[in-house]
Amino acid sequence: MRQLKRISLLFENDDYLVLNKPAGLPVQGGTGVGASLDALLAEEWSPPPLLVHRLDKDTSGIILAAKNRSAAGRFSAFLQARRIGKRYLAVCAGRPRPGRGTIRISLAAGGREKEAETAYVRLSGGAFKSGLGVTRNAVMEDAGGETAAPMTAYSLLELTLGTGRMHQIRRHLAQIGNPILGDGKYGNFPLNKTLRRTMGLKRMLLHASRLLLPPELTGRALEIEAPVPDYFAPFMHGKV
Repeated sequence: MRQLKRISLLFENDDYLVLNKPAGLPVQGGTGVGASLDALLAEEWSPPPLLVHRLDKDTSGIILAAKNRSAAGRFSAFLQARRIGKRYLAVCAGRPRPGRGTIRISLAAGGREKEAETAYVRLSGGAFKSGLGVTRNAVMEDAGGETAAPMTAYSLLELTLGTGRMHQIRRHLAQIGNPILGDGKYGNFPLNKTLRRTMGLKRMLLHASRLLLPPELTGRALEIEAPVPDYFAPFMHGKV
């Protein structure tokens, strides 16, 4: 399996490539854009593979490209029929209640409100000192039973999209009061600044973690997982 600049290749066959895109790399080039995923692919393949779905520039993780138009059409049809499984991991501020649920809040798209649906489950969580006050269920006690310094709670979530609106996960979590840590557009900006200073967090904690493909596309049912970036590490093993 060949190696690409800045990108891990997770799977390849005659029709498809599955890649692990780093955060900060745009999917498409354009005015004022330096390196982009489509340009990097064009350097390696002729004709260039076709990107048949998208990830935000600041989101890391799994993205699929088709090597021909026929394969691109098949993937798009299966995606539209909800036969492609995509899972995301995010670390958000606070603790969503309930711990498992579905956010159904319409989002503006194309100049009008459209239905949007994001399912989530809280995998784990914890709290850290932020100096910004207490968030949900985050007052901690020291060994003597006294209330210690205010702590900010966080949660590790797994999410599944029921619809595909722009920035849907980011917008939905912000709207329920649990913005993604490091999100520079919809997030808690004072908290992001604190995390950058105290923990060196420079990236948004949203990762496209798993892709589930039906056997009609790859010859067998296939689940592909993209390793989580290192900067997630401090938030991955908290207590529920």
